[in-house]
Amino acid sequence: MSDKFDVIVIGAGPGGYVAAIKAAQLGLKTACVEKWTSDAGKVVLGGTCLNVGCIPSKALLETSHKYEDAKHEFDTHGISASDVAIDIPKMMGRKDTIVNNLTSGVGMLFKANGVTSIHGTGKILGGKKVEVTDAKGKVATYDADNIIIATGSKPIEIPPAPITDGYIVDSTGALEFDEVPKRLGVIGAGVIGLELGSVWARLGSEVTVLEAQDSFLSGVDQQIAKDALKQFKKQGLDIKLKALVTGTDIKRGLVNVSYKDAKGAQELKVDKLIVGVGRMPVTEGLLSPDSGINLDERGFIFVDDHCQTDVPGIYAVGDVVRGAMLAHKASEEGVMVAERIAGQKPQVNYDTIPGVIYTNPEIAWVGQTEEQLKADGVEYEVGVAPFAASGRAMAANSTAGMVKILASTETDRILGVHIINEHASELIAQAVIAMEFGASSEDLGLTMFAHPTLSESVHEAALAVTGHAIHVANRKKKK
Repeated sequence: MSDKFDVIVIGAGPGGYVAAIKAAQLGLKTACVEKWTSDAGKVVLGGTCLNVGCIPSKALLETSHKYEDAKHEFDTHGISASDVAIDIPKMMGRKDTIVNNLTSGVGMLFKANGVTSIHGTGKILGGKKVEVTDAKGKVATYDADNIIIATGSKPIEIPPAPITDGYIVDSTGALEFDEVPKRLGVIGAGVIGLELGSVWARLGSEVTVLEAQDSFLSGVDQQIAKDALKQFKKQGLDIKLKALVTGTDIKRGLVNVSYKDAKGAQELKVDKLIVGVGRMPVTEGLLSPDSGINLDERGFIFVDDHCQTDVPGIYAVGDVVRGAMLAHKASEEGVMVAERIAGQKPQVNYDTIPGVIYTNPEIAWVGQTEEQLKADGVEYEVGVAPFAASGRAMAANSTAGMVKILASTETDRILGVHIINEHASELIAQAVIAMEFGASSEDLGLTMFAHPTLSESVHEAALAVTGHAIHVANRKKKK
């Protein structure tokens, strides 16, 4: 095997493996370096997303949702279900099977597309060389015309709550509990904290979420965030804002959490504590001093609009660069970079990246929030359609939430769409497509939607922007 490649990708997560496959499909001799190993010492592809992130967490969320429905919602439909119980080992086994199927599938895709898989830890040297050290310490060096960095991210650790096996865990540890904690603490009311807290709350944990900020989901449209907070509290999640954790102590099998809030020093006793305060880029040890690649003060790699670093021919994508830490964003950047290396001229539209929080109800959005538009002095119109007015939502017992559409007063072009509902993650794709093609609220309003569907609420919100809603009160208001 030649040690020279057209493209070497470092990292086999959603950014890396997609970039490698696309590069190979475009006729480029491609290799992908991955250090992740199984207990048996075999290379494991898929990165955080497939192994300990997006996929396993959604498997647990789905199982816990079905369990909660069986316990509390079936009766609404006239279905009696007695002695409903959760088998934690079986739930975890199902989750692991899904993970194994997907990660092994990436390996099959590599073989099918001619991607060379290299097992080890990659380091970029000067002259676009990649040094790879395997599990036994053996070092090999490869030359590349182009390098794509896709090393991803890892959980942030905080000094007041150091990770302690069995008691204080990060997002990875929270996916491996062998029983339902009676009392569970979560530090951070962001995507990670809310999703993982939701899993165990549905299964019976008393969950307390400690959030240092004074606002809930500050990056989400605040009308949606306030609705979400109300619904989460109704479900039993005890969410404490302006609660800054100052220390932890483990005594008699319990985690004692010290924190400060508006009332002063407080304490919380829990059986398990999840630290879910965010993630940081994995760049430590990745770059030799002569690589020429520059990092910012937080460890992110500097790139231009096309994900090229300060060194021509070396790119970086996904969680390791600026912007949202999202698997789909990483994948699209990986495709863009591979195509640019092949001589094409693609771009990623960063204005239409959807965000989703997979709680129940789900929260999904694309584009700008009302708060951002106000801060920028943009004149806009608002259309809101509550799911309580949807016949399909009533039939599905899924009437919580709303669709909110923001459109330019001058052009009617859609500027942002925000949805809170059990199926928001699927509905938001309609808004992404509309915005990608520069649609106006009138365009959506003139589009025929099937009846009865939850999607009709998107249609109704679009009509409401211009004061023409049929089934809900028009909420058109000029800003």
